[in-house]
This record gives sequence, structure tokens and C-alpha cells, in this order.
Amino acid sequence: MSKTAVNKDLASERAKCEFNVEELTNYLDGGRENTARRRRIEDKVLSVEELKDVVPEEYLSHKEKYENAIRKAILFYKVQKNLEDPKQPENERIRINYRNMINSAIFKDNSPLALHFVMFIPAIIGQASDEQRDYWLKRAKNVEIIGTYAQTELGHGTFIRGLETTATYDPATEEFVLHSPTLTAYKWWPGGLAHTANYCVVMAQLYTKGKSCGIQPFMVQIRDEETHMPLPGIKLGEIGAKLGFNTVNNGFLGFDNHRIPRDRMLMKNAQVSKDGTFTAGANSKLTYGTMVYVRVLIVNNMANFLAKAVTIAVRYSAVRRQSKLKPEDPEPQILDYVTQQHKLFIGIATSHAYSRTALWLWDHYAKVTSELNAGKLDNLPELHSLACCLKVLSATDAAVLVERSRLACGGHGYMLSSNLPQTYGLVTPASTYEGENTVLLLQVARSLVKAWQQMLKGKPLTPSMSYLADQNRIDRWDGSVNGIIRAFQKVARGKIAWSVTCFEKYQKEGLSYEDAWNKASVQLTAAAESHGRAIVVQVFKAETDRTTSSLSLPLRKALDQLVELFTLYWALERLGDLLLYTPLSEGDIRDMQTRYEELLEKIRPNAVGLVDAFDFRDEILNSALGAYDGRVYERLMEEALKSPLNAEPVNSSFHKYLKPFMRGKL
Repeated sequence: MSKTAVNKDLASERAKCEFNVEELTNYLDGGRENTARRRRIEDKVLSVEELKDVVPEEYLSHKEKYENAIRKAILFYKVQKNLEDPKQPENERIRINYRNMINSAIFKDNSPLALHFVMFIPAIIGQASDEQRDYWLKRAKNVEIIGTYAQTELGHGTFIRGLETTATYDPATEEFVLHSPTLTAYKWWPGGLAHTANYCVVMAQLYTKGKSCGIQPFMVQIRDEETHMPLPGIKLGEIGAKLGFNTVNNGFLGFDNHRIPRDRMLMKNAQVSKDGTFTAGANSKLTYGTMVYVRVLIVNNMANFLAKAVTIAVRYSAVRRQSKLKPEDPEPQILDYVTQQHKLFIGIATSHAYSRTALWLWDHYAKVTSELNAGKLDNLPELHSLACCLKVLSATDAAVLVERSRLACGGHGYMLSSNLPQTYGLVTPASTYEGENTVLLLQVARSLVKAWQQMLKGKPLTPSMSYLADQNRIDRWDGSVNGIIRAFQKVARGKIAWSVTCFEKYQKEGLSYEDAWNKASVQLTAAAESHGRAIVVQVFKAETDRTTSSLSLPLRKALDQLVELFTLYWALERLGDLLLYTPLSEGDIRDMQTRYEELLEKIRPNAVGLVDAFDFRDEILNSALGAYDGRVYERLMEEALKSPLNAEPVNSSFHKYLKPFMRGKL
């Protein structure tokens, strides 16, 4: 935290908070010990002066940004490595680090080594045979090699079966021949691929004995381990500047009949023998396990990025004074305007909602992963569906609410020194990467249609879809949180039923299955989105109830208010659906609106305390608007003076262009 004097308005806000902020921080971290551990990591990392930028990143060239990011990434890795407990199980380590955002203090635009740890190593764990894992995992974890995960192509992304990169087995040499038959077959987007990685897991269409055997993973060396030059038959480069992630080193990769040994196919889930015989795995979906893992993590990442954005916006709103509510009064804090509370408090509640949901989803993922290792595949389809719909909703909501936080800061939110534009640049691509959102909703819709048909046949449903079997009508509106949750389930059930009705009707009218599905797709995606909403509100309420019994009464009250706010907000956002599928009346709507406004008023005294409890250090927020001390205007000026253009009173362009131009000599 800042050691300078704290803005008097922020100090006043903190004094009137009704709960113990540290208690909430401990709750969010999963215990006091985890909070202390996270802070120790932050202290250790941020004590390394070399990790701090002398020149703000935004004033560096594209090339300089990458080179600086590589320098910091290596130093950051070394510091973190010394802080890890090598005996701690991987799943446990990931879960207790769910709120560790120290990476944001080092990289505004993420690390060029990110994919090595987030996808390359998990791909080895999930796709390699025991023998392959023993060799490759050791090299990857020791950073003897640096890798990435290459799946998306220039011409194909979410439609994995459409990938064009081929891996053709040659039994004469016991090698696979990797080839990019077209420009659109080039791998496109993998982080670290351009100039950082020397290995990657490549997803390619396997051909052996003249037959296609589907998409399979291959360990491919792409650069010489000594010189780092691309290997023969490998075409590499960077894809160029983007809205965000500009230090991640996203690249392209093409193959020109590049050969790799047979044992470079990762063979945990499928195998190719020396003579070219292909043996399929028990479930082809296991090949895509790395994507499910990353989608689970995305939900948590979106909660954390949103928490950062709303912390900046709420603190700024407590400091900023503007206009007059009453002519005789001084200018109020803009946080006193109910419209500002409406913009921001839902961001706080939504971050809590997805944080709780992310932990719940991670535990579900860990359970299913354990079952998969034991050969049990029964719960994999439900996990896939959950990961898809929760990834979609968390990414969508985070992008909307981070941008809303930026807009709530007025013109100053447009400044890069606010760090809100960069934060938006980090959340908005999540609607595209690891499965484009609309496509994922259609995948969820397929599982819902299947579940609906099973329900009609009297077959049991998975827990997350069990509400579909509830055929009882809601005879009277129940405006309690639990009542609204049940109403959301009725909306989802009603939308699924109508989508199936329309889909089947289109087929009866003569459309093929595919054309009927396409014609009904708008309704199907809407049904999938409603299913996701029902899950999030239900899990948020259930997990908050389950985990807060030992907390103090004031804190439980504050958290219950966030659950109610989140539920009422979405009920008011989806009035059309509720009017269509529940007995909601005009009076009920007026009552919800009144309760919502009353909740904003109740949360108002705790607003700064709620964001303080996220416990983001100034270095992690990286924001002139959101620092703990509230020195907004001083920090904005300090950051402005760092501009290279302010290093001299007269820029050389004056004598070269402006002066001759004004004197008519150009």
C-alpha cells in the first residue's frame, strides 16, 4: 500500500465501512494463511528492482516491448521458482493461487512465457504417455525447453475438425511428415510462438495407411536449441500488433514437409505403431482436455481482471467530485450518484459471483480429472458443457463491466495511465480464444437438446441440468433470491423446450437436420445463455451460503447483499424472459426495482471497503486512478511528465516542419 497521505475522502470511506476488510480478504483467499502466503510472494517479487520499468511500457517500440518482456519474464520466473513448494500437488497449488495477480505488476500486456506454463506443460501432462511425460515434462518444468500450444490456424479456429495441418505417417522411416497444404493451414495466434518458443504441441490431422484418423497432438521442435534458428521446413514469424497482449509474442507457423520421429506423437489417448496401425483412445474428446483446463481457468481470470477494474473505478469515484446535487451544497463525490452506483456495484458483485463459481468449477474439474485417470468418463460431457457456458458468460460479462468501469471514470479512464484500456484489452479477447463464444453456446445447446430428449424418455439427468425435469409450474411469483433462481431455471427450461419445438418443426417442414439447427440457432444460443445464467446465480448463492457460516455477522450481511444485488440485477435485465415464462406481474417488477435501488443505498457505505478487500497492491493495479492513497490528480500529472515529448520544451519538428509551414515555405 502507498505510504503517502491518503486522500481525505477515501479515508472517510474506509472509516464508515461496516465490516472488517481483512476478514473479507482472508475469505476471498481461502484463509488467513493463504492471504499471508500471497502477500509474501508479492513482497518478494516486488523487492526486485530490475522487474520495474524505468520507462513506461507504452512509450517503448513494439520490438522494445517484447525484448523488455522477455528480460522480465526470465527474472520473474527465477524469483517465483524459489518461492514454490516442490512437494505441493499441482491441483492444490493452482487452487490456492487463484487470486495471485502478481503477474499484472510485472506485465501490463502479459508474458511471452505464459503459454509455456498455461498450455504447453498441461498439454504434456494430459496428452503424453507415461514414458513421454517422464522425458518431456522434466525438460519443460526445468525450462530446458520453452514451448507453446499450436492449434488455431489462419483459416480455422473453434472448428477443430476443420484444421488443415497434416501429419502423415511414413512407415519406411517411422516418421510423421508435417505439412501446411495451404496458406490458411498456417498456425496463427499461439503465444510465444513467434520468437520465444523452441518447441510446441501441434494439433494436426493424422493420416496413416491412407486413412484420416482425426486430430492428434504432436511434440514438434521448431527451433535449434543452440542457435534458436528455425529448423528446415519450419516457417515462423510474429502476427503483428493487436488490441492487447502485445508482449505475448503471438506467432504464425507453417510446415513444408517437416519430418519428426514417430515417438513425437503424444500417445496417451491414441497410438500409432511402427507399421502405421492406429489405435484410437477410449474417447476422442480426451485430446481436447487442455482446452477444458484453460476454459476453467478463464472463469477465474475474468473475475480477477474485473475486480481490478472495479477497484480502480470505485476508488476514483470516491475521490472525484463533480456537478451539484443541490445548489447550496459542495460538489459531491460521484460515487454518491445512484447512476454511478448502478454502473459499478454490479461489477463488485459479478466479480464475487465468478470467483465463487470458478472455485466450484475447479473442484468439479479436479474430481472429473481424477475419474478420467481411473478410466471413468461418465462426467466428462457435463464438465465440458459447464466449462463452455461459464467461459462464455464470464468473458462476456467481464468485457462489458470492465468497459463500464472505464466509462464510469470519464475522460481520465481513457488514459493508458488509468490501466483500464489495457485491462479491457486483456479481457475482451477471452470471448474469442479457447472457443469462440457463439460456437461454444451452440455446443452447450447440443448438450441441452440431448438432455431434454433424455428427460422426455424418463432418463436421469446430470446435476447441472436436473432442473429440466421439474415440470411443476410457478403459480405465484416469489421475489426472494431462491425464488428468482427457480424463475431463472424456468426461463432456461422454457427456452430449451421452445428451441427444441422449433428445431423439430423445421425438420418436419423438410429441412435437413443441419439446416433446421442453423435456422433455430438464435433461439438455441439464447437457451444456452439462460442455462448458464441459471447456473451462475444458483452456484453463487449456494457457495456463498456454504462458505460464510463462520464469518462475522456484518460481513455475512455484506456478502448476502452482493448475492441479492447480482440476482435482482439480472432479473431486471431479463424482464422479457421472466414475463414470458413466469407469473411475474407489473407490481412484482416495481417491487424488484425498489429493492434494487435500496440495495445500492445499503452497499454504498461499504463500496470502498469491498474493493479494498480485493487487496490489490498499487503495483498490481498499475493505475493513476486507483492507487490506495487516492492521489489521482497528482499521479496523472506524474505519469504525463514521463512522456518522452516532455523531455524538451521545443520538439525538433517545430524547426523542421511547423515553422516553415507557418511562414509559407513548405
